[in-house]
Amino acid sequence: MSFEYNEIFTKEKLDLYLKELAKEYRKLGGKNMPAEIILIGGAAIVAHYNFREMTTDIDAVIQAMSSMKEAANHVSDRYHLPNNWINDDFKKTTSYSPKLSQYSVYYKSFYGVLSVRVISAEYLIAMKLKAGRRYKKDLSDIAGILAEHASRGNPIEQEQIITAIINLYGTTKAISNDAMQFLVHILQEENYKDVYETVLKEEAANRELLLDFQEVYPNTVREENADNIIALLREKKQQGPE
Repeated sequence: MSFEYNEIFTKEKLDLYLKELAKEYRKLGGKNMPAEIILIGGAAIVAHYNFREMTTDIDAVIQAMSSMKEAANHVSDRYHLPNNWINDDFKKTTSYSPKLSQYSVYYKSFYGVLSVRVISAEYLIAMKLKAGRRYKKDLSDIAGILAEHASRGNPIEQEQIITAIINLYGTTKAISNDAMQFLVHILQEENYKDVYETVLKEEAANRELLLDFQEVYPNTVREENADNIIALLREKKQQGPE
């Protein structure tokens, strides 16, 4: 598992690169077949919310002609981005569902050939619960989304999230007990901003633990064992030096 990133995407950069992508796609014949991109995960949050300023990857459902890949490569060459600066690799993760495309809201259009949408709030939360990684921003993102919707006067109810989980994954049993307990607790307490700050710090600390561990034991940390390693490292840290 790699913790190194080549690029930081702010909202301004995200919009710039999407605009340039649309321009290149149009040049390659996209005007004959308009494309749609649905932003997932961190990119959707950066596009649609204010609590998170950046993401390190752009995960998306891409519905376009094959020339979209060439258009993306032109943008990566121009702005010195990684070749996979926008990709659908998240389809290989457990949080992916083929039903995701059904649950999105409009974001922006570019040059009449590219429509960009983002996954709607309760479905973003469902995906973050499914992933539930303690070293990434899964749980803090949930708290951030809940906090921002509450501040807008449009709070998200537990029933909406449960429906989203079932729609995407068929059953609430697809979500770990720890993640469900986190959801129930934060919705009951409604102290979203406090939870956001606390969990964000915990995630950063967990990430540092994994980075240190990986230096000593290279190529041993994987997504499926990362949380167990964190738990063991935290327990050892609490016990103190032998």
